Amino acid sequence: MSDDRTGTAGGTRAFTVAIDGPAAAGKGTISRAVAERFGFAHLDTGLLYRATGRRMLDGLDPIEAARALVPEDLQRDDLRTPPVADAASKVAAIPEVRAALVDFQRAFARRAGGAVLDGRDIGTVICPEAEVKLYVTASDAVRARRRFDELRGTGHEVTYETVLDDLRARDARDSGRADAPLKPAEDAVTLDTTELDIEAAVAQAVALVAERHAA
Repeated sequence: MSDDRTGTAGGTRAFTVAIDGPAAAGKGTISRAVAERFGFAHLDTGLLYRATGRRMLDGLDPIEAARALVPEDLQRDDLRTPPVADAASKVAAIPEVRAALVDFQRAFARRAGGAVLDGRDIGTVICPEAEVKLYVTASDAVRARRRFDELRGTGHEVTYETVLDDLRARDARDSGRADAPLKPAEDAVTLDTTELDIEAAVAQAVALVAERHAA
């Protein structure tokens, strides 16, 4: 989470950019780049669920964990591991957990100076009135390769097949849950990064935000 609002475009008015999409599609990288470009605050909402999942793995009831989150919980260095990602997807399917985290996310979204939030239900549930809505996606194979390279690069012993299976299982769980399923908002712009490098994907997102912000 960052709160860099020194950019010239941010100003003092509330302006929300909602970026959703499945794991490893590139939404986090795009969100951080957009926030930096415009001087908006940034919130990776997935960290809230990862931190809750991590506390569940520690033995805490997930609903109590969500209600008791503190900023330090978002700083743990194991939140990007596969077991925590799996736990995050599971706790995110619990309506009481989502309810406990909604108010925080909505308040962050409407802060003065602008905000970028990335997650899975930002444009559909958390911020349906966001000025910009993006749905970032990519093919299963490309997303699995990106996540595999990321995990191997940080020392995790995984196979590509396992990563692909885990991504598909998580997609099914996130898309199939009754409460706030993963799906693009009806008025979201879809950005498919399968054939795009990160510079091209960021450029498209920045152009869209600049157009809406100037309106």
